[in-house]
Amino acid sequence: MDDSLKTKDELLAEVQGLRKALRQNSADLDQFTYVASHDLRAPLRGISNLSQWLEEDLGPQVGPGARKQLELLRGRVQRMEAMLDGLLEYSRAGRVRQTPEPVEVGRLIHDVMARLAPGPSARLETGPGMPVLVTERAALEQVFLHLLSNALKHAGREDVRIRVEVEATSAVHHFSVADDGQGIAPRYHEKIWSPFQTLVSRDKVEGAGMGLSVVKKLVEGRGGQAWVQSAEGTGTTFHFTWPGSEERLA
Repeated sequence: MDDSLKTKDELLAEVQGLRKALRQNSADLDQFTYVASHDLRAPLRGISNLSQWLEEDLGPQVGPGARKQLELLRGRVQRMEAMLDGLLEYSRAGRVRQTPEPVEVGRLIHDVMARLAPGPSARLETGPGMPVLVTERAALEQVFLHLLSNALKHAGREDVRIRVEVEATSAVHHFSVADDGQGIAPRYHEKIWSPFQTLVSRDKVEGAGMGLSVVKKLVEGRGGQAWVQSAEGTGTTFHFTWPGSEERLA
């Protein structure tokens, strides 16, 4: 009996030690990500500034071909900075938590869309029953920001129609963000959730390829799930479940 209890105590101590090591490794990785991202920005800005000064100093001596290459270089610097921003956001998504507060989800969605400033022909619709949730506003806002931005960027046309709907269950709220864009082939449904993955060349659609990975990490970090339904030429619907108690407006 004593040996059995001792074995359980040893196993418990081992599990606790592994959890502590995992937390430490996660903290070390977050710190490395922050430092690396911060330290890489200075040389990137230097490259961009030097190319701009070189173009200005040489003036008319810079031919059209060289000018185009310098512009391309600055574009690549901006892309790298966007990737560093995405990496930092991905790192924070799993560890930064906010105090829950009442959030009018319908208003939040329209506010996010306004921030994205789509073209005049793009349309956003919200279905009935959008709740007021007591939840983490910034995290839910980031989820909708990335999903709406993704729909606008990859729709393949200006007059995209986006519809957000919700279905409440006893434990969570199931949200869907649907667009009538080009769609995603089933063979890519898993790939799109990985960091730095894009299905379209960044020369055609600018982006760091981090948005959906941030969505997945935010959702799963709060006990929810995220998935996609799509096929080529049929539009795309992203689904996610989100916790949070519902509050009635007075």
